[in-house]
Amino acid sequence: MNKISKFVLLLSTITLLFSCSSQHMNSKQSAEKTAKDIIGNPNYQAICYGGFREKTRDIEPTIAQLKEDLQLLSAMNIKVLRTYNVHNKEVSNLLIAIRELKKENANFEMYLMLGAWIDCKNSWTALQPIHNIESDRNAIEIAEAVRLSNEYPDIIKIIAVGNEAMVKWAASYYVEPAIILKWVNYLQNLKKDQKLPATLWVTSSDNFASWGGGDNEYKVEDLNQLIIAVDYISIHTYPMHDTHYNPKFWGVLESEKQLSEKQKIDAAMLRSRDYAMNQYKGVYNYMKSLGVDKPIAIGETGWSSLSSELYGDPGSKATDEYKSAVFYKLMREWTDKEKISLFYFEAFDEHWKDSGNPKGSENHFGLINLQGQAKYALWEMVDKGVFKNLTRDGKPITKTYNGNEKALWLDVKTPSLLKNN
Repeated sequence: MNKISKFVLLLSTITLLFSCSSQHMNSKQSAEKTAKDIIGNPNYQAICYGGFREKTRDIEPTIAQLKEDLQLLSAMNIKVLRTYNVHNKEVSNLLIAIRELKKENANFEMYLMLGAWIDCKNSWTALQPIHNIESDRNAIEIAEAVRLSNEYPDIIKIIAVGNEAMVKWAASYYVEPAIILKWVNYLQNLKKDQKLPATLWVTSSDNFASWGGGDNEYKVEDLNQLIIAVDYISIHTYPMHDTHYNPKFWGVLESEKQLSEKQKIDAAMLRSRDYAMNQYKGVYNYMKSLGVDKPIAIGETGWSSLSSELYGDPGSKATDEYKSAVFYKLMREWTDKEKISLFYFEAFDEHWKDSGNPKGSENHFGLINLQGQAKYALWEMVDKGVFKNLTRDGKPITKTYNGNEKALWLDVKTPSLLKNN
């Protein structure tokens, strides 16, 4: 072999090695997603998740059941889950299930916004809640969240300190913002001390009003410091609840009386979407007034498909599968366009939430019910074969109402005429 041939061979070998190394690095980099890569990225669709099937959380989903759920959500292009606490084995088993699926399939991708539950002294007891003193349980929640985040840094990308823990209508357990701020700062300091992954993001997930988007009573200095301390803001917005509590947007306008029933409902749902947008803008404007500029995500919003009380036929006539599907679509379209992360509530129905009232609205926020039926929001996915060969509790995913849209519409009620419009 002459010198030129040897040089060409050496150059080819170096090029090949560099190419392989570069491909490996690219593969590794793509696998090492951080919260910064995920939050605000419409390619990383998010959802709130609880896998409980029974009327009590004492009966936990098995790892096999969790893996079924994860595969269904992955088929829906969901890549980020939000959980709420570490009280039960569900979350630790969920992490095991994700890791197992990743080993079985190198392309499987799922991340967690891990919730640590926070409440006040005497919460959930017969004693008077003390809102400026915290429960002893909080330290246990945070410690477990830290442990899991260090054990699963490839999966847990965010810790959320508290769930609706500052909003004052959570009268049985809310805490003052100083307590949330204390734990957020604690976690941020652990990051600085290299006792948590540096890329882990820390937030709190709470009602829009708690983040300064509503009444002035929330706009206190501890909240201002919290907005500075978190890596991003996670807000909740629930137009469905305000079809009863603050129905200024809900109903049929005088100018809409001649429309078809479907058109009347669609118009009301657009106003519901706009109502959520305005709450988001309220938080954004308050954040900017403080000279802060960081991402704001919707940590929770949803629309129940059934209610026997305030939001159902006897009340605001807000809950059915058609309206919940329209809200889901409108919210996804808006947030994807604006690159706002949306943790939609929720993936599956859970009946432990209002176990004594089977038709209670809290039991029916899921996109898939406990019979393994996709609600109207997902019918198109069923038609496209998204869930082909996948099951929940061994049952294939079918459509509610046996896919009969006329039957579905028998349960759809038009809201009443909007007063003072």
